[in-house]
Amino acid sequence: MINAVGNRMTREIARQAKLADQLERLQVQISSGKRLQRASDDPVAARRIATIGKTQASAATWAANVKTAESRVAQADTALGSVGNLLVRARELTLSAASSTTNPADRASIAAELAGIADEIHGFAATRDANGEPLFAAGSARQVRFDADVSFAPVPSASDVFVMGGNSLSTGLRDAAAAVASGDQAAIGSALTALSDGVSHVADQRGAMGLSAGRLERIGDSLKARGIELSDERSAVEDTDLSVAIAQLNAQDITLQAAQAAFARINRQTLFDILG
Repeated sequence: MINAVGNRMTREIARQAKLADQLERLQVQISSGKRLQRASDDPVAARRIATIGKTQASAATWAANVKTAESRVAQADTALGSVGNLLVRARELTLSAASSTTNPADRASIAAELAGIADEIHGFAATRDANGEPLFAAGSARQVRFDADVSFAPVPSASDVFVMGGNSLSTGLRDAAAAVASGDQAAIGSALTALSDGVSHVADQRGAMGLSAGRLERIGDSLKARGIELSDERSAVEDTDLSVAIAQLNAQDITLQAAQAAFARINRQTLFDILG
C-alpha cells in the first residue's frame, strides 16, 4: 500500500512538472511571437521554415541586384542621352563646315569643337557607376542574375555602344575634325554619313536599355509579390496564434493550479488517514 501511494505521488509530481513545462513553453511562445522554439517542436514545420528562409535570402539578393541594375540603367541612359545630343551637335557642325561659304578660320573653329566633342564622348565611355566599377564593361556586357532562371546584361558593353565598324565614335569624330580642318569635301561627306549612323546607333542602344528597364521593373514587382507570399507562409508556419496560445495557457494554468491544490490536500493527510 505504501509503495502504491508513493508511486502515485511520483506520477503526480511528474505530471505537474510536465504541465509546468508546457505552461512555460506557451509563455515563451506568446512573448516571442514564435510558435517553434527549437526544431524538435515540429520537425516538419522546422524544415519548411528553413527552406522558406533560404528562398527569402536568395530573393533578397535578387531584389538588390534589380535595384542596382535599375540604377545602372538610369545612369547609362542619361549618359547615352548626352552622347546622342553631342553626336547631333557634331553632325550639325560638320554640315555647316561642308558649306562653300565657310572660311578656313570657321572650319578651324568647328574642327576644334569636334575634337572637344570627341574627348567628351571618350569620357562617357569611361563612366563609372556608384561602386566605382565601369558602367560600360570593357569586354562583354556584364551579365547579372535576377532570379533562379533569369539573367541578362541590363547595360551594354563599351564596344556595343561606342564602337561602330571597328572604329570608336571618338575616333570618327577626330577624323571628322581633320576633314573639316583640311576642307576635304569628300572626307567631310563621309564624316557626315558616319555621324548620322552614329546618332541612329546610339538611339538604338538607348532603346534596348529602355526595354531592359521595363523588364527589370516587371522582375522587381514579381519578386515583391513572391516575398509577400513567402512571408505570409512563413508566418503561418512559424508565428504564434496568440488567441489559441492564450486560451491554452489559461487552461493549462487552471489545470496546474487544481492539481497542485489537490496534491497539497493529499499531502496534509497522515499515513493512518491514507491506510484508513
